[in-house]
Amino acid sequence: MSSISKILIANRGEIAVRVIRAASEAGIRSVAVYADDDVDALHVRFADEAYALRGRTPAETYLDIPKILDAAARSHADAVHPGYGFLSERADFAQAVIDAGLLWIGPDPSTIALLGDKARARSLAAGVGAPLVPGTDGAVKDVEEVISFAAEFGMPIAIKAVFGGGGRGMRIARERSEIREAYDAASREAVAAFGRGDCLVERFLERPRHVEAQVLGDRHGRVVVVGTRDCSLQRRNQKLVEEAPAPFLSDELRDRIHQSAADICAAVGYVGAGTVEFLVGEDGTLSFLEVNTRLQVEHPVTEQVSGIDLVQEQFRIAAGEPLSVPETIPVFGHAIEFRINAEDPGLGYLPSPGTIARFDVPGGQGVRIDSGVDVGYAVPGSFDSLLAKLIVWGRDRGQALARARRALDEFRIEGVATVLPFDRHVVTDPAFTAPCGDFAVHTRWIEEECSATFEPAVAVPAPDRPRMIRMPIEVDGRRVEVGLPEAFLSRLSAGAAGTPEDDGGADDTAPEPGTVIAPFAGMLTAWRVADGVAVAAGETVAVLEAMKMEVPVHAPRSGTLHHSAAAGDTIAANGAIGSVAEKGVPPPGRGRTGGRSRGSAS
Repeated sequence: MSSISKILIANRGEIAVRVIRAASEAGIRSVAVYADDDVDALHVRFADEAYALRGRTPAETYLDIPKILDAAARSHADAVHPGYGFLSERADFAQAVIDAGLLWIGPDPSTIALLGDKARARSLAAGVGAPLVPGTDGAVKDVEEVISFAAEFGMPIAIKAVFGGGGRGMRIARERSEIREAYDAASREAVAAFGRGDCLVERFLERPRHVEAQVLGDRHGRVVVVGTRDCSLQRRNQKLVEEAPAPFLSDELRDRIHQSAADICAAVGYVGAGTVEFLVGEDGTLSFLEVNTRLQVEHPVTEQVSGIDLVQEQFRIAAGEPLSVPETIPVFGHAIEFRINAEDPGLGYLPSPGTIARFDVPGGQGVRIDSGVDVGYAVPGSFDSLLAKLIVWGRDRGQALARARRALDEFRIEGVATVLPFDRHVVTDPAFTAPCGDFAVHTRWIEEECSATFEPAVAVPAPDRPRMIRMPIEVDGRRVEVGLPEAFLSRLSAGAAGTPEDDGGADDTAPEPGTVIAPFAGMLTAWRVADGVAVAAGETVAVLEAMKMEVPVHAPRSGTLHHSAAAGDTIAANGAIGSVAEKGVPPPGRGRTGGRSRGSAS
């Protein structure tokens, strides 16, 4: 791979570390970029060079194309790897990288644009004979068109952002009364995540499994399907546990998945790594879902059972070399991946930003850890909740499950809540372990059928996030700008490092009855009920967002809703955003919002 000497990774966390390690093994130098909160993150420390993006939010940092291209120019990188999420499926970013004279480690911009448009991708899939459930040919004009579709084809339906991905901008409506709310939520989330709110509609398969095929294509006309994965264990359309190969599929169904994936990618001359996703209904109905034109979070399970390093293949493809994989790809055993997210199963998987106080990872036979954090890292609320991935391999599914149980018992994380309690449960649940071959999980199993209950994690004080202060200084007669942590400068100015800090005047007063509380720190995305309108106890009145997740906020009782925060405000954990006054009772004092501020979520 002599044509690539230095790669900039336009991402953060565990995927940035993964690419940096692959680059090191290939003899390629690596360049990291970082937001202020990531100044001491693992990917910054592991890279050969690192450049500040000067900001805290995704929009200010990992989504800022000019800043990333500037870092590439300053570092003299000759290639860009986008990882997943952020700009990885943005055709304009891929084109900007190419226009800057850099190698783009991914599919061609035209391919990203075509397959990233779900309506066009669906049309392409139909053209090659891939299986499809009924759906609209393109974006719907308004919610009335969605209602008409439901009247013709029945319920439930899936409303999906045309330019979405990763489960964002997608809502399922099972009753006609849910359609308006689902359409508004999908469109709003799509605008926030992808800049466009266009949505299409499909008939939704009940109790579906999520099965996908890993694809590689090179510039020599070769397209290879490396294997299948099952990603059915999800919550809010976000995957939690994945495995390869997808278990309990008939040979006929597996062959159809492989052939459909190959035909779709061959039709567009696919170049790079990609994933073709399908739903398998409870009745065995197979339907094309979408194509993700990037590396997937769950790619390690395919690597473990195929022996193929998918990131190294990405490097080879970008350099113009042919794929190094064999014509027939054997499967070695079984692999399961657990996403270790900073979310609390005892509180409905709410995000849990904080500082990691303990991070003891498991080891032993067949255990792999891909992580982007370590002890002392302050997990910010601005970015995805993924901390690490535990990947376990065994000679068969039974051994992989046994090793998973042991490895999950060894894994210890303190300081933030994680999904580890759920993971430890699911590897003992017959619905997932399928002792008699009765694999019963589906994409809504966690929300609808998982009977396990979890205790909320012990609350830990939210840490002060490390704020960077930038200032000009002179070094050898040359003016340069440096950034230093605010806490460090405060200690210097106080003249006493380590002086205990004031608690900031925290207010421990119990909230007044009827207060509408934010369950976690985040941004108030939208009010669902206007100020001064009557609401019922438990009714959704607002939507809060943190760690790329939207969570509804409910009325604590029946009465009249009064707002005390506005959409776009940043709200502290347990902060008041409003109140519900009982009939004839004036609302409690307004204006206390738990430390809110106007602007982006932090």
